[in-house]
Amino acid sequence: MIINNYFRLIIPSHSRNEGFARAAVAAFAAQLDPTVEEINDIKAAVSEAVTNCIVHAYPDKIADIEIVGRIIEGDTFYIRIKDKGLGIADIKQAMLPLFSTCEEGERAGLGFAVMESFMDKLRVTSRVDKGTSIIMTKRVKSRYE
Repeated sequence: MIINNYFRLIIPSHSRNEGFARAAVAAFAAQLDPTVEEINDIKAAVSEAVTNCIVHAYPDKIADIEIVGRIIEGDTFYIRIKDKGLGIADIKQAMLPLFSTCEEGERAGLGFAVMESFMDKLRVTSRVDKGTSIIMTKRVKSRYE
């Protein structure tokens, strides 16, 4: 695996930083010359992942969210969003559409479904009281192929 470029960003889990994270990741991914649809897919997936950290990992405190982005093999965008929060006890259940740990009606429970639909691959690992790591990849097709 050849990593052509990368970044690492650490932000506090303030809700106002979700938009910043989305914009920073989009600016980095732009070097792949994605279509508007591809960049919007990446932004939506990142928005959901960061929001999950803010709402679920750190519901009662502000703590760090780490975001690592990579360009791999010249055409694949890799993003890892990691927290050291509450963790997920049952990942399979948490990934079911409409499942939410929030009170009824407060959240739609579609975060993981959105991430999966917009990215090529999604991997979630978690340990209770240790945190969660979300890794997503998306191949950006060359417009010149």
